Amino acid sequence: MSKQEVLGQVLGPLADNERLKRESNHLRGTIESDLSDQITGGFTADNFQLIRFHGMYQQDDRDIRNERTKQKLEPLHNVMLRARMPGGIISPKQWLAIDKFASDHSLYGSIRLTTRQTFQFHGVLKPNIKLMHQTLNSIGIDSIATAGDVNRNVLCTTNPVESELHQEAYEWAKKISEHLLPKTRAYAEIWLDGEKIETTEEEPILGSNYLPRKFKTTVVIPPQNDVDVHANDLNFVAIADAGKLIGFNVLVGGGLAMTHGDLSTYPRRADDFGFVPLANTLDVAAAVVTTQRDWGNRSNRKNAKTKYTLDRVGIDVFKAEVEKRAGIVFSKSRPYEFTERGDRIGWVEGIDGKHHLALFIENGRLLDYPGKPLKTGVAEIAKIHKGDFRMTANQNLIVAGVSKTQKAKIEKIARAHGLMDDLVSEQRKDSMACVAFPTCPLAMAEAERFLPSFVTEVEDLLAKHQIPKEESIILRITGCPNGCGRAMLAEVGLVGKAPGRYNLHLGGNKAGTRVPKMYKENITDKQILQELDSLIGEWAQKRTNKEAFGDFVIRTGVIEEVKVSKRDFYA
Repeated sequence: MSKQEVLGQVLGPLADNERLKRESNHLRGTIESDLSDQITGGFTADNFQLIRFHGMYQQDDRDIRNERTKQKLEPLHNVMLRARMPGGIISPKQWLAIDKFASDHSLYGSIRLTTRQTFQFHGVLKPNIKLMHQTLNSIGIDSIATAGDVNRNVLCTTNPVESELHQEAYEWAKKISEHLLPKTRAYAEIWLDGEKIETTEEEPILGSNYLPRKFKTTVVIPPQNDVDVHANDLNFVAIADAGKLIGFNVLVGGGLAMTHGDLSTYPRRADDFGFVPLANTLDVAAAVVTTQRDWGNRSNRKNAKTKYTLDRVGIDVFKAEVEKRAGIVFSKSRPYEFTERGDRIGWVEGIDGKHHLALFIENGRLLDYPGKPLKTGVAEIAKIHKGDFRMTANQNLIVAGVSKTQKAKIEKIARAHGLMDDLVSEQRKDSMACVAFPTCPLAMAEAERFLPSFVTEVEDLLAKHQIPKEESIILRITGCPNGCGRAMLAEVGLVGKAPGRYNLHLGGNKAGTRVPKMYKENITDKQILQELDSLIGEWAQKRTNKEAFGDFVIRTGVIEEVKVSKRDFYA
């Protein structure tokens, strides 16, 4: 048996997704004919999966599913679209266009800012799908490869303060995104009515069957770990000298998803491969992707991510292959430290004299609520703003590049629409949830709709035990174990197990460099609050030197530290 067979795909019968991709005619399938099928509001057979490569997931409103079944109606099929926005930067003109589309053509009327540093439309019915893509294309946006077995939207630290360094890092995020995109013309042909050209399309990086599983990439600027590098397959840690970007430390193999009850799945920190100069960035990105392409598990999709490939073949073996393919040798990693993680809510001034306003958007959901017309507020800002907007990986929005003369006017609009609230606690700012019910088909428990009231309960516990208001606990809630809300990098992480029940994980850290461990399984929110009441009480009484909650529970033996993900996570 060859080395390729040992390290690569011969691990059993291929998963059916491999057949699907191979037979898809480079991701075209029969999507076009499905679009014209008026009998169903959904996509059929393979196309249900193939539309993901075009940035969409088929969903339905689970709140009304049973009622529609009683009426002998199919589920209210619709799609969620995730845009491709490397680094999360969007212009005011683009924002106004997506605001209008969400209002006019989606079931929910909202714009959802996501942990992938982009926006999502939810509830778009089949007759409006093509219009959605064409509207985005008209303003220079697409959704190519934001889902499916490809490299997805490339994240980048927002860092509005060090504007010159951020601009350099952001440009690399865009270059990496473009370099790793699928080359097929399927997107343009189906959604933009592009001309169908007879061609023997090739995918030099992604391959004819694309990747074994989804792949996530970031560019991060220390000391801010606002993109949670250990949640991603490939990370470029910016190294600067005298304020100029000189290269990257490369971290490989992070990932948070797991499956309840399957001990072969687990969250994992990324490994540091070493430093490369800027000139080698794209070659290294391609080398990591192609190594995972060739060696990843195509038999068991639950073990198909890069993190499992590294653990199966060995870190040194994987790293050596990347060096061989990229034609480089990693040098010793340059020193760096993560000291910040969340977004700096409120005004900050950059070194260029521009002002930047980070708006806290709970759960990233922009909608007009009674007394808080958030979505209208952002649109009103967009009408006068001369800079850009930056969506963050923490579901917030930065109004960036504000001149001194416009600062007061923008703040007035923000306050009038509930986008600025001085009473929002640090705890609420450091809490996050995925979408979950009613739209996510994978959700096992509430997350987005549950978070606000749960945070209020945690705020009360912190006040009860006299924790200073400027302190908080990194809290994340996900409706299932797939990791979208990044609970597996939280000090307190709730992972949905069933309606009203969660697994409680403890022991992550403030920097986002440690995976928490399960403390209690399948318990209710009331039981979780009882546990937290006791633990926060102990923390308040016994901690030393403003010790963070996650560090405290490990030091005092409440929970064991996860050092090696698989072994320690389940021990």
